[in-house]
Amino acid sequence: MRLFRSLTLLTLLIPVLVAPTAFADDLYQVEMILVRQNAVPAIVSRAAPEDWAAGAQPVSSDSLRTPSLNGEVAKLTASADYTVLLHKAWQQPLGETASKVAISDGKEQYGQFPIEGTLNMKLGRFTDVDADFWVNQIDANGMVTASERLKQESHTKNGQLNFLDNGHLGLLIKITSLTAPAPRAAPEEIPD
Repeated sequence: MRLFRSLTLLTLLIPVLVAPTAFADDLYQVEMILVRQNAVPAIVSRAAPEDWAAGAQPVSSDSLRTPSLNGEVAKLTASADYTVLLHKAWQQPLGETASKVAISDGKEQYGQFPIEGTLNMKLGRFTDVDADFWVNQIDANGMVTASERLKQESHTKNGQLNFLDNGHLGLLIKITSLTAPAPRAAPEEIPD
């Protein structure tokens, strides 16, 4: 009987001992460049909804960082093929639970911005990114009269610049760990 109780207890504990451990969120720098591809005709969508940021936390001013992709922005602006609409960098924790942030630029009028959108990110083998942005035309009364929309999902590789192509709008994004150790330099000489 004692053996039966021990086996029962052991079968109850095995799932707990074998279950994968959840990892705490790590700190990442996210940098994005929203561009218009001038050679591709603009697709005007329905006007951006009033609740465009529903469920998203705005990027706070204290989490903003100095962008590092200024060379890429200079190349894009030097070309007549692209117009850089937005360039932002910030730090935030990322983990296995999705994290949704709201990003905007320009003067707010009745809760709408000339450029507004959300990034929903979830860390895994790659970072799952769900980008949803609107480039709005706002009239003198502060009403959105027309919008262009970028809606794109991607599995981005961390530490590398990734391009999310949505036709006339595109998003360059780079997600870099701020807590992972830097890769070791390769030895100059390989010992025999």
